[in-house]
Amino acid sequence: MRFFFENNVLDGDLRELTCAGAAVPLQPQVFDLLLYLVTQRARVVSKSDLISQIWGDRIVSDSALNSRINAVRKAIGDDGAAQRLIKTIPRKGFRFVGEVREEAAASPARTEGKPAPPHVTDRPGIAVLAFENMSGDPAQDYFGDGISEDILTALSKQRWFMVIARNSSFTYKGRAVHIRQIAEELGVRYVVEGSVRKADKRVRITAQLNDAVSGNHLWAERYDRELVDVFAVQDEITNAIAAAIEPQIHAAENFRAHRKPPASLDAWDLLMRALSHYWRVTRQDHDAARGLLERAIAIDPNYGQALSVLAVNAMFGVHLGWAELAAVAPVAEAAALAAVRCDHEDAWAHAALGSVCFSTRRLADALSEFEQALALNPNFSLAQGYYALALSYAGRSRDSFEAAQRAIRLSPRDPSLAIYHGIAAYARFTERHYDEAIALAREAIRHRGDLTGAYRVLAVSAGMTGDGSLAEMALGELRRTQPGISLHWIATQLPWANDGDREHYLEGFRRAGLR
Repeated sequence: MRFFFENNVLDGDLRELTCAGAAVPLQPQVFDLLLYLVTQRARVVSKSDLISQIWGDRIVSDSALNSRINAVRKAIGDDGAAQRLIKTIPRKGFRFVGEVREEAAASPARTEGKPAPPHVTDRPGIAVLAFENMSGDPAQDYFGDGISEDILTALSKQRWFMVIARNSSFTYKGRAVHIRQIAEELGVRYVVEGSVRKADKRVRITAQLNDAVSGNHLWAERYDRELVDVFAVQDEITNAIAAAIEPQIHAAENFRAHRKPPASLDAWDLLMRALSHYWRVTRQDHDAARGLLERAIAIDPNYGQALSVLAVNAMFGVHLGWAELAAVAPVAEAAALAAVRCDHEDAWAHAALGSVCFSTRRLADALSEFEQALALNPNFSLAQGYYALALSYAGRSRDSFEAAQRAIRLSPRDPSLAIYHGIAAYARFTERHYDEAIALAREAIRHRGDLTGAYRVLAVSAGMTGDGSLAEMALGELRRTQPGISLHWIATQLPWANDGDREHYLEGFRRAGLR
């Protein structure tokens, strides 16, 4: 069934909302909420109705519920003040009050007697299947279902791809259906599946990410844990799986984009190519990413994700000495603000704005934006890493080290893992733990040999310990990766809150031999 109201068309079968013919991106949960309100528009829908139908009777705070209602209103051009389409009934609930026309969706074209599968969009879709209970005890089904539901919820916070709602993906529970068929029926490219085996006080959970179109297994992991606190274990494993999946999908989508002819690349393909360059953290890749992102934005000026990455890429280039702050900051800030306007609930948009505030010495604003990004997506390791960096320059070394460690734990296969080790190294340097700083900087360099920030920390730490040969080596590599490095650049371009931290860093470089 399709529902027409104002300039909007809501298609329940295709799970699509369009406004004046243009697709409106929605999180699966927000889509479900809108569809439920529209189909139940003849009555007032209570809070308990919504919690039952949309959240499966899980505990939901009033702020979370109101956030989702506001997201629905924004998607259809309404707001909490006007309440033109969705009205709040005090102490009763909500009601969709717009004029709606219903129309049966056209039957899909058939080929050889079979219904045509849903169209797989350029942006990837992902389904999380119910994890299989391998314990032999049906009473343990709840644990596997809980893991699957939490992964689904966590992935829904990553706005890069469409996540199929639980009510659709769980229909395959207990059925022997090939993954390719599931993908065709749900209109997705990626499928997460797994199993849970509980025995005595231990649990083993396996998870696997599959490219259902190619048949490839993109990622798999096994987790063995003591069940001291079942919910803590469930949260830990959920976070680990959700954090690992996003970079794996980016890598797979980048591979697909590189197989396309250049003339056929759309904005999504260009974004995926840009991300592959961004993760490499070299000056050449920094420039290549910028060019690809500018092409993506030229195709779609309101492409929030491309705008976010453009801002992040620009500011990271400034931090590494590859770009001049005065030249790129205005463009980066405009892009980050536009990304927030496109989707104020996108963690990447707030991380982008935070990175601009960080480089332009607005550390309090930077910390606030990074905290907002992490509130929206607690598994966002890049925001966690940037948060750690901002904390270190704000003089909160211990908090910085702990945040960097969280980033490392969140995504041990993350493309930015070297950067997180480098940030942890700098936090240890500021606390005068020079040997630990050296070990962490070396670990960062082991992951990525051209990481400018890691060579900086290695040089200053070696300088403070009096290790002349190590300082000379680190300084030589630093000059290779950042040819313009100087005491003047350090003193004027990096955003310390405390003069003492700046002088400590400069002293380390002086002892290392930098002039």
